[in-house]
Amino acid sequence: MSTDTRSEKEKMLAGELYNAFTPELLNERAICKDFIYEYNSTRPSEEKKRNEMLQKIFGKFGTNSVIERPFQCDYGYNIYWGENSFANYNLVILDICPVYVGDFVLIGPDVKFYGATHPTDPQQRLSAVEYGKSIRIGNNVWIGGGAIIVAGVTIGDNSVIGAGSVVVKDIPANVVAVGNPCKVVKELQPPTRQPTQYPQITGFN
Repeated sequence: MSTDTRSEKEKMLAGELYNAFTPELLNERAICKDFIYEYNSTRPSEEKKRNEMLQKIFGKFGTNSVIERPFQCDYGYNIYWGENSFANYNLVILDICPVYVGDFVLIGPDVKFYGATHPTDPQQRLSAVEYGKSIRIGNNVWIGGGAIIVAGVTIGDNSVIGAGSVVVKDIPANVVAVGNPCKVVKELQPPTRQPTQYPQITGFN
């Protein structure tokens, strides 16, 4: 008999096998779905409202950042989003474990962060358990449209991920990486200074 007294949510946040269909987690996802439905239903001119909504539901949402609609996530509170970072249309974040997006990050349309995963063993999958791993995106990263970032991946500072890539392993800093699976094709020189005046990307003061 198991002596583990942790809740399924606690197991989820620890990156361990857990049951995603307990009342607590079902309710949290339902609340998030309603919240995201409202977010995606805002008028184009309501950018300040959207910013305030993300500050409320995310673990962190930095200043002068934008996530275009439509956007989808599971819980919201596991997403930590930096400053001056932009995501284009159709971003999906499965945030059953923490997802970190750094500062000055550019994310193209239709990018997916798959923080959730399932056992490869077919018998274990029949037990209705799953697990997740954190995703970490460094500062000044550009992720091209249609890229997929799977659970457990870290992308280092200043790197570029080519459009349509499937990133299944860590990508170091200061490189261009493309393909399925995504592989490094070019090394880059890191910037020698910080932006002296970064443009205002939000539509409000």
